[in-house]
Amino acid sequence: MALVCAGVSMLFLVFVGGKDADTARARVTGAWDRTVPLIRQGYLPSVLPAGKDMAIQVLDTRQRVVASTPQLAGRPPMATFHATSDSVHAERVLCSPAGLKGCMTVFSYKVYQPDGPWLLYVAVPTVPWYGNTAALFFAIGMSLLMTAMTAGGTYRLIRKDLVPVDAIRAELAEITATDLHRRVPTADKNHQEINLLAETVNDTLDRLEGAYKRLRRFTSDASHDLRSPITAMRAQLEEALMHPDDTDWPAMTAAVLGGVDRLQAIVTDLLTLARLDARAPLDLSPADLGQLVRDELGRRTYRIRIAKDLQQGVFVDCDRLRITRLLVNLLDNAERHATSQVLVSVRATGSAATLEVADDGAGIAPEHRETVFDRFTRLDASRDRDSGGTGLGLAIAREIAEAHRGTLTIEDSRRGARFVLRLPLSEALQPAGGRDGRTAHAGVSGR
Repeated sequence: MALVCAGVSMLFLVFVGGKDADTARARVTGAWDRTVPLIRQGYLPSVLPAGKDMAIQVLDTRQRVVASTPQLAGRPPMATFHATSDSVHAERVLCSPAGLKGCMTVFSYKVYQPDGPWLLYVAVPTVPWYGNTAALFFAIGMSLLMTAMTAGGTYRLIRKDLVPVDAIRAELAEITATDLHRRVPTADKNHQEINLLAETVNDTLDRLEGAYKRLRRFTSDASHDLRSPITAMRAQLEEALMHPDDTDWPAMTAAVLGGVDRLQAIVTDLLTLARLDARAPLDLSPADLGQLVRDELGRRTYRIRIAKDLQQGVFVDCDRLRITRLLVNLLDNAERHATSQVLVSVRATGSAATLEVADDGAGIAPEHRETVFDRFTRLDASRDRDSGGTGLGLAIAREIAEAHRGTLTIEDSRRGARFVLRLPLSEALQPAGGRDGRTAHAGVSGR
């Protein structure tokens, strides 16, 4: 508004200045019309009628002042310039003309007489570009008034509109970790953008509350899982110290080592999850998923039969160590809950590589198929982590799958649980024909 008022004021003042300049010229022309006939008719008085802020002098051919307005009576010519030979009019701004004060615009006219050209000087105050002081003060005052009114109205409107924002800020300032259930207020329907802000903040608080609850549950479960083997080992050691002669030290030592192994496994899994949560970079390289699984299955022995259906030439970009960790976690889980056999298969399906690990155990109810991927999940006894696992293996496996832009889910099967890993195929090394599941050199054994 200040800029607009400044622009409008400039135009207004230029217009007023032009009008005042035209008025001054009109006054000079009027003085010419009154004085020239008197000169030509010979009735020119020595003292001419005085005009407001106007001075007039008439000079004869010998540059003598023969008539003037009262303020120039008895004074020399106010100016010495005159029109050129091919013009009868000239004007200049003089500061100050002889006998006068201040800057004035002096007009010089030639009046032709029988004895030669006479000079008529008419001086009027110089008109500034803005016209007059009254117009200048009026423009400045109106500009300040309009700017102040606009600023005041804008401030009032913004303060009114920001009341909901202040309410959101005040509520957020009071929310702490102990009252994450609180939500910021929404505004009325006239503040749609602020409502969107409030809804976004509330959605963020919902996610934060959920993450905090998961963190508390995870911390509680981790503390319990770490405390249980520590408590058992402490009891064994205290009993051995109380009855050293009756203690079977090798058996007791083996039991304590078993507890240490469990603690080590839990801590290792926790560190692995911490690295995955921190989004540690992957060491990606093309790998034949079928051969990678075959090599891992060949490194260790299992208490139950492992059936394999491994298609070769299914290349994926993966971190070999982490994919191996994922496979080991799935195999350990399947081995703990299988009755007689675990089936491991690898194949290319569309644009994805698919790894399946299926056991013939009790299976997992559909409503628990996502729950088992939570950290330290407790289900029924058939899949309780107390049967040998740490409760973190499946959570780690899913984190590894998602870090590779893949998925790990539990899908339907006639018997037992079937874990399905899908990873994007490597574009660079995937051979032709490998995406439709008919890649050559597919290896099938052990079914």
